[in-house]
Amino acid sequence: MLATAIDRTGRPTVDVGADDFVIEEGHDEREVLSVRVADYPIAILIDNGASTDTALAAIRQAAARFITRIGQRPVAVGTLADPPQFVADFDDERAYVLERLNAIRSAPSRTLRPLSAVTRAANMIAATESPFSVVVVISARPVDPEEQAANERFTPILESGAAVHVIALRSADSASAEPIDLLRALADQTRGQYVPIYATASYGIALDRLADTLATQVMIDYMVPAGSSGEDAKIGIRVPGAKVVGLGVSK
Repeated sequence: MLATAIDRTGRPTVDVGADDFVIEEGHDEREVLSVRVADYPIAILIDNGASTDTALAAIRQAAARFITRIGQRPVAVGTLADPPQFVADFDDERAYVLERLNAIRSAPSRTLRPLSAVTRAANMIAATESPFSVVVVISARPVDPEEQAANERFTPILESGAAVHVIALRSADSASAEPIDLLRALADQTRGQYVPIYATASYGIALDRLADTLATQVMIDYMVPAGSSGEDAKIGIRVPGAKVVGLGVSK
């Protein structure tokens, strides 16, 4: 189970152990085996479409800072412009990942392929056999669903269980106009966050907040008897004055 524990002062904490949690399925309590700071893989996808040079510089800087703030975990970096590519994968050392991120430049094409890019990220994550995962999409413009190829679908992304968080640079006018944006639908359907921003300087602020959220999550291993799906699992915390928010159970 993935969860966030909040101490009596209202701040997230990772200073918790197996004895601090109670997990129940129905009316049956499950044995909690271990608790650790979440270290699941994160894939970062960068909007490098043509004509994004100004935004891309801010994206690279903010993404690099984000990577340094999320702790020791596997990180992959890819691009969104057609054709999407991964420049660093989960097996690469952190220094190499940052080097490859900083080398990303604008592509000749303005067309973005987020569904293809996220599907590929999901396939790479599946190979790690991690129970949880996140894909962070950092975009510089909305994506019209009509831009996508006919064979690109949400299904493989949804089946992967990955949460897709989107940091989306949008014009001030779009705040009220609500343009069609495939990326918003992608975040909504995967239980991720869609965070619109209206200036390139806000990439760093939005990604810092996301990093803080991810860095305070904990993964809780507990015994599941044969035939149990875990769908009705509930979590509690024994620490006086504290509370816990369950964020999901692995498939």
